Amino acid sequence: MGILQTLYSVFQTGRVSAVTVVESFVVPPDDGRYAARLLGWAEKVVLSAKINLEIKGQEHLPENEACVVMVNHQSFYDIPVVLLAVRGKMTFVAKKELFQVPVFGRAMQTAGIVKVDRKDHEKAVSSLQSAIAQLKRGRHIYIAPEGTRSPTGALQPFKSGGFRMALDAGVRILPVTVDGTRHVLPAKKLIVQTGHRVTVTISPPIDPKEYGLDKRKELMEAVRRAIAAPLGQ
Repeated sequence: MGILQTLYSVFQTGRVSAVTVVESFVVPPDDGRYAARLLGWAEKVVLSAKINLEIKGQEHLPENEACVVMVNHQSFYDIPVVLLAVRGKMTFVAKKELFQVPVFGRAMQTAGIVKVDRKDHEKAVSSLQSAIAQLKRGRHIYIAPEGTRSPTGALQPFKSGGFRMALDAGVRILPVTVDGTRHVLPAKKLIVQTGHRVTVTISPPIDPKEYGLDKRKELMEAVRRAIAAPLGQ
């Protein structure tokens, strides 16, 4: 049981958020600075949890190209291990409720994280355009197409929003598979479990242009197969 590691991760997350907020009043936004800060945060929390991290397929990482990075969702620790695997400028989409959290919400907004309101169609369309703008700035967009964490590690049904984003932006999808983070911080648990092995597998990018809107379901299935393969599913 890693109570100290849990408190440390909370502290580091709060520290990064506070620094980002304070900085926003002093200097202009800077994607590179945010990327470096996130990477530093990821290194600290992964080291603290004593994760034995194995990264496969880094030869598939595109150079000088922003992608929609699609990742299966096992744990809150998916984000730091994927940041360490991809190591590029990256931002995220997050539900609107998270932006209401003091300090943390302001930091998310400052860092260009895209707010999603699935209940409001007009705002959902606006968030899609915001995400596309981030991609054009050269930032990967991290998407968990399952939407919620899988308690067993088995892939859940995919939502279509991220695929539409990739199609509209004309960018490739980078399938990434995380295996093992559910043991580090299981769904609905609060205490970090230390010393687990986690594998991140990066598969070759998939170009949505080869499918188009008419074959979006086939695109979703191709990405799902790529993510599922390293899990043996």
